[in-house]
Parts: sequence; C-alpha cells; structure tokens
Amino acid sequence: MNKPAITILGRATSMNVQAVLWGLDELGLAFERRDYGHHFGGTDTPEFRAMNPNGLVPVMTDGEVTMFESGAILRYLAARHGRAPFWPHDPVKRAPVEMWAEWGKVTMQAHFTAPIFYPLYFVRAEHRNAAAVEAALRTFDADLAILEEQLGDRPYVTGDHFTLADIMIGQSLYRYFTMDIHREHRPVLSAYYSRLTDRPGYQRRVMLDYSSLKVHGA
Repeated sequence: MNKPAITILGRATSMNVQAVLWGLDELGLAFERRDYGHHFGGTDTPEFRAMNPNGLVPVMTDGEVTMFESGAILRYLAARHGRAPFWPHDPVKRAPVEMWAEWGKVTMQAHFTAPIFYPLYFVRAEHRNAAAVEAALRTFDADLAILEEQLGDRPYVTGDHFTLADIMIGQSLYRYFTMDIHREHRPVLSAYYSRLTDRPGYQRRVMLDYSSLKVHGA
C-alpha cells in the first residue's frame, strides 16, 4: 500500500491539528499523522524547527510543500484539492468563505483558546484570574452573538452549504459546549453546533476527550 503524500505532525488533542484533520476528512484526502507537541515533545529539535521555527503544531508536508499555521494549511488544501461549494474557485464567490474563515481564526478562536481554555485547563485554580476568565467569556459570547446573527436561518455560516469557514469557526465549539462554564442561551448557535456534530469528520477529529490536558488542581 502506498504511503499517503500528506503527513501531519501534531497531537490529536490540539484544536489547530483537529481543524486540519477535519478539513482533510471533508476533502476525502488520505494522510498520515504523527504525534508531536505537549507531552509528546519533539517540537524543539533542529529538524522540527527547520519546518516551523515557532516550534508549534501542526506542521504539514505534502510532497515538496512544507507548511505551518493551520489556517494557511487548510486554505492550501482547499485550493489544491477542494471544489465549490466547500472552496469556490471564483474569487467573488469565495470571498465570504475567506472572510468568515479568517474571522473564525483570528477573532473567535483567539477569544476562546488563550483567555478561556488555557486558564481553565493549564492553570491551577489558586493561581487563576477568575475575573479575567469571566470577562473573556463575555467577549466570546459577543462573538457568538455575531455568529448567530450571521447564521440567521442559514444551515451553515455562508449559506446552504458547508465550507471551509465552518471548519475555522466550528473547531472551538465542541470544547465550548462541553466545558464546565456558563453559556448564554443561544438556540441558533446550538442548532448549528448540532449540525456540525452530525458530520463524521467532526465526530472523528474534533469530538475527542481532552481531559488529559487538564493540569492537576486546575
């Protein structure tokens, strides 16, 4: 059996790795994944730093192409292997997909991972700034209000069809909906999340147990 051309370096519990793996599944692409990062280590070696000087996962290799940054990897994969409606080739039709994908990464995920998930899972309770976490939850809920308004009666973020934007937005929602945190009542968002959980790729790549990440006393 031929070895897949695409290799992903990164642990399965990394949200950024999960987004890439979910995208690969949606595109129907074969790949190999190797554990790197967190307790697996391996990201400080000269070989890894040559691929990503930041020492972070994921890293993707696809033949002669080596890339880091999950959003860039997903756009590359979509451009090389995708088709409409997941990734329209017409730049005008693709514009809203690109826009909301970017928003999902640089706004929504940025307001969730570092200020909410990290302190609740990687910081012991006695050292945690609870007020900062509460403020971050309010900021994130404002993002969710924007998302609900955009969704309206649409099944997916940009319309009737699942696109790359839904991956960039949906990657944070599993942890948001399963963590022990306060959540405002948002029926449109809940219905959207339910649609994502019906997707095999989401189930296989994103809906994974992440309890092993929690430090003792967090």
